Amino acid sequence: MLEGRTVVVTGALGVLGSVVADAVEAAGAKVARLDYAKAGAPRELLFDGLDLTDEAATSAAMAAITERTGGIDGLVNIAGGFTWRTLADAPGAVWEQMFRINLLTAVTATRAALGALSAGGSGSIVNIGAGAAAKAAAGMGAYAASKAGVAKLTESLAEELGGAGVRVNAILPSIIDTPTNRRDMPTADFSTWVQPQDIAKVIIFLLSDRSAAITGAAIPVTVGRRGG
Repeated sequence: MLEGRTVVVTGALGVLGSVVADAVEAAGAKVARLDYAKAGAPRELLFDGLDLTDEAATSAAMAAITERTGGIDGLVNIAGGFTWRTLADAPGAVWEQMFRINLLTAVTATRAALGALSAGGSGSIVNIGAGAAAKAAAGMGAYAASKAGVAKLTESLAEELGGAGVRVNAILPSIIDTPTNRRDMPTADFSTWVQPQDIAKVIIFLLSDRSAAITGAAIPVTVGRRGG
């Protein structure tokens, strides 16, 4: 489905990012993996230890990817994080951290890849938003506000880049079934949580020509696998 394309995945060493990167590669694309974390072993098109809020470093990584592969056809902005803090327990630094890792990383990565994405005339950007951005529960203010920023970035970019043939969409997952979430919520019903593999399928669809008529969308991905 993605044969002959180059796709950049940020946050590619995390639980969701690694599943998405592997799935996109299995769909036929060359995958460039970007992450702040350090990988255990080197691999092709891996840019680890990369601060995605650093414009110069991120631009250098995108330039290297373009030089090695001939271009960039897709960008998946997965890099991010979560915190549960009530306002009374969350000083401004907590809010700033959420905005930096959830919104600024997407802004910086997208700016750095814009030229390459636009050059082909058919690029695709997929951002990871959150259902919580629409209705934030107690303790979710900082996280939800940063993800609401991702939603508005998606809408704005879809308008800005439409003339260049670059589509921009977001997915809005509910709770993702990860080891960290299971550890933090041990009494929850895990069967209702979204599987990373199912999120990857939606992302591949949005990167492919099958979604050529879709831009500016925010797509909920919320169904778990009961009995799975």
